[in-house]
Amino acid sequence: MDVFEELVRLRGQGRKCALATIVDVRGSIPSYATAKLLVRDDGSMAGTIGGGCVEADVWSAAREVMETEKPKRLTFNLGQDAAYDNGLICGGQLDVFIEPVLPVPRAYIFGAGHISKSLSRIATVAGFATIVIDDREAFASRERFPEAEEVHAAEYEEIFPKLPITETSYLIIVTRGHRDDMRVLKLAVATPARYIAMIGSKRKVIGVLRELEKEGVPRAAFERLHAPMGLDIGAISPEEIAISVTAEMIAVRRNAQSNWRSLSMSVSAAALAK
Repeated sequence: MDVFEELVRLRGQGRKCALATIVDVRGSIPSYATAKLLVRDDGSMAGTIGGGCVEADVWSAAREVMETEKPKRLTFNLGQDAAYDNGLICGGQLDVFIEPVLPVPRAYIFGAGHISKSLSRIATVAGFATIVIDDREAFASRERFPEAEEVHAAEYEEIFPKLPITETSYLIIVTRGHRDDMRVLKLAVATPARYIAMIGSKRKVIGVLRELEKEGVPRAAFERLHAPMGLDIGAISPEEIAISVTAEMIAVRRNAQSNWRSLSMSVSAAALAK
């Protein structure tokens, strides 16, 4: 199997992987410089850098790299007692560079109104592939969203199961009303999406969450919800709101939560009990 072809395939599916490459060799090793090992998000592998204990350690490090999304460099000293699957006994050294390979983040925008138009444009410029969904054909059109990767005009419950939502997906709920927001949120919290956001005031958010609790959705399901959505920059216009939300998505993507102030409220028992 070609490692690069597999890497492209996984990335197209929205899956993470980690690529390990031998970047430096000193002495004799049971492989060669530039040899590559691809570790998938499910732990399976493609390619090899020589097998044995080195490959086992690299596999463990690759899992960590996928989790932290930060590269890592390892150095191995192969003593005379080092045993490999291929039977070679070597005394060299090698450096292995392990890098995360992340898919293009996809932003699923539910609702095709004026905020969504700005959000699709700004998120696309920021490096997100946008997919717009609305149950109104007059709004969910290619003319209104020329930059979007996909545009769907269908009932939310109909289209949702067909969307390849993964742990690298971003879901933004900006439909035309509270009831539609609630319909989509109920579906969204059951996914592994990295980011789930919903427009609305704190009062509206609490009302929606109370209704979903009555329908049997557990409170713990709302822990990933950013609502009200966006960073606290005093945004008013659709363009400003889009910038605020995109900035929050970037902060989540880059694991920078400690450096910014979100508009989202804490979905606590006290808040919902009021």
